[in-house]
Amino acid sequence: MFAVATRNFVEEVDHGGLLIPVSSLNDAIAPLTVVLKRKRFWFWQKPKYLPTDFNLNDILTGDTPIKPVVAETDFIKYSGTFGDNIQGGVDANFVNSSISLQGKDSSKLQSSFGSLKKEEVDLQSLLRDSKDRVLDMSHCLIQQTKEKHRRILGIVKERIFTAQPCSVIEDVQKGGGCGGILNPCGPRALKLSLKENGSLSKDSNITMEIPVHTTIAFGVIELEIKHNGHYELCVISDTNGGFEVDGPKTGLLGVSGAPVHSSENSHLRQELERLSDHFQALSALSASTRSSLLQHITKLMQDPAAFNALQNVLEQKRLGKTPDGGDVTTTAPQQKNIRAIVDLLELSGQAGSTRQGQSTSVLTALHLMTSALDEMTNDCLPVLGMSCIPTVLQTLELLVQSVLENGELTLSGAALTDDMYEKAEHLFASSKVSLKRDEDVVKTEINHQAGNLPLVLCIAVTSLASLVHDV
Repeated sequence: MFAVATRNFVEEVDHGGLLIPVSSLNDAIAPLTVVLKRKRFWFWQKPKYLPTDFNLNDILTGDTPIKPVVAETDFIKYSGTFGDNIQGGVDANFVNSSISLQGKDSSKLQSSFGSLKKEEVDLQSLLRDSKDRVLDMSHCLIQQTKEKHRRILGIVKERIFTAQPCSVIEDVQKGGGCGGILNPCGPRALKLSLKENGSLSKDSNITMEIPVHTTIAFGVIELEIKHNGHYELCVISDTNGGFEVDGPKTGLLGVSGAPVHSSENSHLRQELERLSDHFQALSALSASTRSSLLQHITKLMQDPAAFNALQNVLEQKRLGKTPDGGDVTTTAPQQKNIRAIVDLLELSGQAGSTRQGQSTSVLTALHLMTSALDEMTNDCLPVLGMSCIPTVLQTLELLVQSVLENGELTLSGAALTDDMYEKAEHLFASSKVSLKRDEDVVKTEINHQAGNLPLVLCIAVTSLASLVHDV
């Protein structure tokens, strides 16, 4: 809840900028706090920033501490309300029966941070104070960070914090219903019908009081560390820090090892082709396994915080680690869905390791999917979750193919209703892809300087669609 609120805040006030949302109220962040930057498995994923219990002076040699010049200014007065009113339904007619399922979710997250302040370290004075200073290379934090791949040390150069007590309020209303008619069949069908209707509703209202001086976002300056402990501050935003190495630097693990320039359709197509084994691994699962995975994933997609918890579990398993026993930010039903997904992975891994020489594990394929979904904006994830039925996913997949081929899609041929088109337009626009409707034709166009967002959208849709069709 707090993590979603801070993420919304950063998306609103510094979209595409350098501010990092705070994910936990337990994080104590101040100027010069040492932060661990962890690059992710896929090159298009945003890195994770983990505040440590140390500041820069703790890892320096010598007895003279650096006392930074810090300027405190008023930032903005912020109050935001984010909500979704999502409803959907499925009607199925069979020879002698019919069934109707209806669902409606309403959620609202109100973040009243009030007047916010900003603390910023004066870089000129910090550069002067850092000159000729040496890091203690025997410090446990430096030693453990150096041993890990894709880890970089940085320090907090600015932070946004609350200047008064404030609150985050979440109001959720969930409802659903089902109905059906079953007519007996046979040579002499009786004039009898069985009707069954049911409904389910669940409401929750949670208020979180945020104390004064709570950091909700921060900025980091990375450190480039030499063998002898001397370091440089990476004052240019596109300059990466890290430890000096003896040999050539290795690229990030991922699809191609270098960011894709998604403004060109050919690059998108090449990346999707490189990932085809991952989509194949999902499609090769049994129909029941695919259906169960989609069901559990769809439920978690309604709550970005819960879905992020799933992503963390899969990432831990991807690294060969045992996930934590529980996440305090998730409810018991959400934890149950995460556990069910892990169980399905373990079963499919045992059965699928020898299937047709399968080279890509189901875990890696599902990690790819959840990583792409986790990169989407908070408002898009629930909308896409409500679109996770076969006909809609197949239509979204056709739109993705149109993006890859710079082509056109006929509405009638794709069964793209007006309501479905509005959802698709919102999803694609959030990923810097515009849909232009001209009577019965939809044209797709990638926006200028879209970065990796179109690729993330294509991976997310194609992965989900792989769960609803056979190979």
